[in-house]
Amino acid sequence: MSDEDDFDLNDLDDKELVEQIQDDLYDGLDSEVTEGTEILLARGWDANDVLGEALVGGMKIVGIDFRDGILFVPEVLKCAGAMKGGMKILRPILAESAEDTSLGKFVIGTVKGDIHDIGKNLVGMMCEGAGFEVIDLGINNPVENYLEAVDTHEPVIVGMSALLTTTMPYMGVVVEEMEKRGMRKDVHIMCGGA
Repeated sequence: MSDEDDFDLNDLDDKELVEQIQDDLYDGLDSEVTEGTEILLARGWDANDVLGEALVGGMKIVGIDFRDGILFVPEVLKCAGAMKGGMKILRPILAESAEDTSLGKFVIGTVKGDIHDIGKNLVGMMCEGAGFEVIDLGINNPVENYLEAVDTHEPVIVGMSALLTTTMPYMGVVVEEMEKRGMRKDVHIMCGGA
C-alpha cells in the first residue's frame, strides 16, 4: 500500500466503513478487518449487525467471485483468514449475548477423509452469530465422533461438511448410524459442501 492509499478508517462514515471492511476482507487484510470491526463496535453497532453486514456481506462477494471463477481456493482462504480477524473481536460479544437467547447447541465437523474446513468454519461462525452454541469437531471425523458429540452435547442440529465428492457419501453413513441408534428423531441434520 502506498502513502496515497493510506487513510484513517475512523474518517469514514458507517456505510463507507462497511464497504471498506468488505473490500479489506476480499483482499485478505486481517488487521484492517479487525480495526474496522472495532470501530463499528465503538460507534455502537450491534455485534450481529457487524457480522451480518460487514463480514458475512464481504464473504458473500467472495463466494460469488469464487463461483464465477474470479477467485480460487488460495484467495478464498486468505479472505476467510481476514474474516477470522473480525470474528476474534465479535466472538466473545456474540457468545455473551447468546447466553440469554441461545437457540441450542450446534455440532459441526468435516467428515472422515476430508480436511477442508473453510465452509464449515464460515457456517459455524454464522450460526454462532445467530445464537447457537457451536461445538466444532474439526476435520476428518469418523462416525464415532458425531455419535459421541450427540451423546455428550445433545445438540439440536448436527452439521456435516465435505468438499471432496469422494467423501460426501460418508454423510449418509453418519445419518444411517444415528438412525440405527435412535438419535435421529431428536436432531436436525445439515449437510453442505462444494
